[in-house]
Amino acid sequence: MNINSMSTSPRTRTLGVGNLRAFAVVARHLNFRSAAEELALTQPAVSRQIQALEADVGGALFARHTRSVELTPAGRSLLQVVAPWLERLDVTVRNIRSGLSRKSVSITTFASFSSTWLIPKLEAFQRAHPDIDIRVDASDAFIQLDNNDIDLALRYGTYEQMPKGAIRLFDEIIAPMASPWLLKSQAPIRTAADLAKFTLIDLSDVTANQVNWLTWEGWLRQHHSKIDTGTRWLRFNYAYQTVQAALAGQGIVLARLPMVAESLKNGDLIEPLPNTRLTSPMAYWLIARGGDHERPEVLAFSNWLQKQARETRVSIKLKIS
Repeated sequence: MNINSMSTSPRTRTLGVGNLRAFAVVARHLNFRSAAEELALTQPAVSRQIQALEADVGGALFARHTRSVELTPAGRSLLQVVAPWLERLDVTVRNIRSGLSRKSVSITTFASFSSTWLIPKLEAFQRAHPDIDIRVDASDAFIQLDNNDIDLALRYGTYEQMPKGAIRLFDEIIAPMASPWLLKSQAPIRTAADLAKFTLIDLSDVTANQVNWLTWEGWLRQHHSKIDTGTRWLRFNYAYQTVQAALAGQGIVLARLPMVAESLKNGDLIEPLPNTRLTSPMAYWLIARGGDHERPEVLAFSNWLQKQARETRVSIKLKIS
């Protein structure tokens, strides 16, 4: 469709919500392909929605360039109205749905944190709030709260990576951990070099910037030691798998303390070198969808999560930095 050839006669047909939502997503990404991926549509389908909306409005909303698009003055004007309207619409629909059925809260977090920290604690919340259902979306894929039926997110990252309003739950501390009966099978561990007598459990899937603080290589370097050529290794691609292996007595894991706080408290894991903790640049955060904090069930679950985080910090003697 040639936008310039549009008739200048007034349009009276109401605008379709689907087209307006497509417009808002394209306006946010300024990229049709990215918008199509978020909307789970093909790129041509999104283009047709925008063209239909432009025909209804009577003018171009985007200036198309070879490798990019940008909003026209008309597009910017429309977006100022559409974006908050869609947000209010979505919140209203969610509130109606929750009012017609049982109260529920949906939360997204990454798989290892869900397995080791969140899930073991959920029974306590359900006992205290039997009228609230919890849905956990455990995925290592980043889920955008603004465009999914998700109320809360437990994120892992640096301060700079977090949106405004994110609540810092606790910092990440790395330390060697092992089952007590495994430690009884060998001579006492007094220095980092003594760890070479055991199988070391490590992550096999780490990014380049994590090597310095999330692997045995980085930890040993920080403590002026190095890997022995005869060291035995057991590697996994998920952090919760490394913890499970350590609980089973298969070796010593370089654990993230917040994720093993209960095991440490219960004595299922022991910290053989308590003075060798290493602070990483990462932290754990709680993020709420904008506008949903007023729902009583979301607020109750958010407050409960923060209480659990305080208890975790106490149990492993962490302070919020």
